[in-house]
Amino acid sequence: MFVTALGLVDFRSYQQVEVQLQAGVTAFVGPNGQGKTNLVEAIHYTATLGSHRVANDAPLVRAGAPRAIVRTELRSDQERDLIVELEINPRRANRARVNRSPVPRPREVLGLLRTVLFAPEDLALVKGDPSERRRFLDELLTLRTPRLAGVRQDYDRVLKQRNSLLKSASIARRQNRSGGEAQLRTLEVWDDHLVRVGSELLAARLELLESLRPLVSGSYDAVARGKGDARLEYKSSVGLEPGVASREQLAEVLKAAVIERRPDELDRGVSLVGPHRDDVVLGLGDLPAKGYASHGESWSFALALRLASYELLRTDGGEPVLILDDVFAELDTSRRDRLAELVAPAEQVLVTAAVGADVPAELSGVRFDVGEGTVRRA
Repeated sequence: MFVTALGLVDFRSYQQVEVQLQAGVTAFVGPNGQGKTNLVEAIHYTATLGSHRVANDAPLVRAGAPRAIVRTELRSDQERDLIVELEINPRRANRARVNRSPVPRPREVLGLLRTVLFAPEDLALVKGDPSERRRFLDELLTLRTPRLAGVRQDYDRVLKQRNSLLKSASIARRQNRSGGEAQLRTLEVWDDHLVRVGSELLAARLELLESLRPLVSGSYDAVARGKGDARLEYKSSVGLEPGVASREQLAEVLKAAVIERRPDELDRGVSLVGPHRDDVVLGLGDLPAKGYASHGESWSFALALRLASYELLRTDGGEPVLILDDVFAELDTSRRDRLAELVAPAEQVLVTAAVGADVPAELSGVRFDVGEGTVRRA
């Protein structure tokens, strides 16, 4: 599946723009701040319903506009065309249409287009907080298995409700107010919800990590040319024992941990157990990458994570669209050339760069000049 056309209305800096695309390599070239990233961000949003630059949708709508429209036209290997239209509404629910027909929920479009995006922000996968690595896993999960988007939303809802109840119970305890027993009984109901949904999400993450490990190791070896052994280890808030992987086993462990940490949670008024507290430890040899890897090694690891994602999605069936957003300017010559060599065979590669010289020769193809609100084919 690749993108044949992109249409934007009031998305980011664009009041309106239409771009015709094709398989192979396409480069968007222009000075910083002219809207190159906005174009590929819209395509990635179609695949993930999220931005790689901001945490919520409000900044995606052009200042002063009531909503934004992203229309993406796709073509499959069977020459079948598909149109995905997303309406982004900052003050109410977003809406989606497929081939001009409304779908019940925007997440119904997940899986129609799959993308893997490389960006300067990827360095945070190695050097940043655990939330960056959790987001990486969960986004890849939903690309592979779209129904897990509903599991993630359910978990977020349960966590929000449980945290609210814990906060109220904590305040009531400190102030010796009545009603604590009723709150605890209600909390037990939300405990069950947390265990049920959390164990499903945790099981999916662990399975994903098992599939990623050899691919990340191989990708790091390819990028760094054999200089290091890249490892991934899941660090759970419940202290998992080796061999505990099934959803049923994880539910038992998670339930026991919830009961054990109950006094601490009531003291602090927040949920201390669950997938939202987990991390993925990235290692090079015997040392953790965070805090020990050099800048170049960190970049190699970040690239390896994205390349492994690409290979995993390809294995599932159908090539994802590769997006390289202003990445080459961040890399030294060796890593730049190696990355270009590795991604060039992909079905569709979209590249953004401030100057044409930043695009490696291996990625020669169609070029668009971007500036002053226009996108023109060179």
